[in-house]
Amino acid sequence: MEKARVRKRNSTEVRAAIAAERRELADLFDGLTTEQWNERSLCAGWRVREVAAHMSMGFRLSLPATLGELVKARGNLHRMTDRVARRDAAAHSTTELAAFLRVNADHPWTPPVGGFAAALGHDVVHGLDITVALGLDRCVPEDRLRILLDRIRPSSLKFFGADLDAVRLCAEDLDWSYGSGTPVFGTAQDLLLLAYGRGLPAGRLRGESSGRFTRPADEARPTDEA
Repeated sequence: MEKARVRKRNSTEVRAAIAAERRELADLFDGLTTEQWNERSLCAGWRVREVAAHMSMGFRLSLPATLGELVKARGNLHRMTDRVARRDAAAHSTTELAAFLRVNADHPWTPPVGGFAAALGHDVVHGLDITVALGLDRCVPEDRLRILLDRIRPSSLKFFGADLDAVRLCAEDLDWSYGSGTPVFGTAQDLLLLAYGRGLPAGRLRGESSGRFTRPADEARPTDEA
């Protein structure tokens, strides 16, 4: 009974974090210029508007519609999400894309695996895909970061294609580290991006191995289901 209460409390806390993250990102999106909406994100081939469209896909597409899109993509999940993001980014105004997040702040959608923590990761990381690429100084609140940092495992690194072999991630703004090897220093949210397989713009990391995770200006990474 006690374990059930703890799980319920934890679920409630994560869902509150999800709702807050979506509302804050919606407000941020409302303040972007047309030029910023058309800037490249950290997701390969996607501008800010495609990332924003992708973030609300789970709210807007029913399960049958999602399965139908997957069939059209011949079962390739990445191809399906890319096609839908591009289509929806073209079909909806930037005001609508922001509103989708705000109106669905409390939507119970979760990815196929990982539950509500995975849904929070989806929102936080894609939000960072946008804000980091645009050079904005938004800081994800510590409680949300810790939920995600505490869930980093070898299995999650493998899922997102993150190669952290022989390095230790060391947060400069939180008491947190992960891995073993040559230290790589950065903010906790930047290190979270590394754990989700992202490469970062130059100058955001420190350490002998930091260049390994620096994303050249003309390089793009494959989009995924973060």
